[in-house]
Amino acid sequence: MENLFTIIKQNRKILHHYLKTTAEADLYRIPKGFNNNIWWNIAHVVVTEQKLIYGLSGLSINIDQALVLDYQKGTFPTANPSDNDLSSISELLISLPEKTELDYNAGIFNSFKPYTTSAKVPLNNVEDAIAFNTFHEGIHLGAIFALEKAIKL
Repeated sequence: MENLFTIIKQNRKILHHYLKTTAEADLYRIPKGFNNNIWWNIAHVVVTEQKLIYGLSGLSINIDQALVLDYQKGTFPTANPSDNDLSSISELLISLPEKTELDYNAGIFNSFKPYTTSAKVPLNNVEDAIAFNTFHEGIHLGAIFALEKAIKL
């Protein structure tokens, strides 16, 4: 499990770098052929990690419910985020994986509601959720690479 947390934290550093160094207009731009933007992908991974790991474990998530409503699976960018949302996601990108690792090591994930993802991957315990989350975040980093390339065309 330790290596999965290392991978997630490294991915989050990359996402944080995109958030901090991408021009604001490019963060929110939706290139032709895409249905979301760099910003949405970054916020989405924050929300999904919480829903998969804490939510399916029957625990309270550690983010504002408004973020969940705006960036959970099935949503699309509708407006540019507020300065508060930008600041919040920037901080949560780094802090939440640290908290999740601490909580995992403390043994707080005692129950789990089995769930099959849209990729048809069954999640039967928190370890499955953490592993799938790592995969999921990689997918969205790949989407950001594609968005970045499309924006520069």
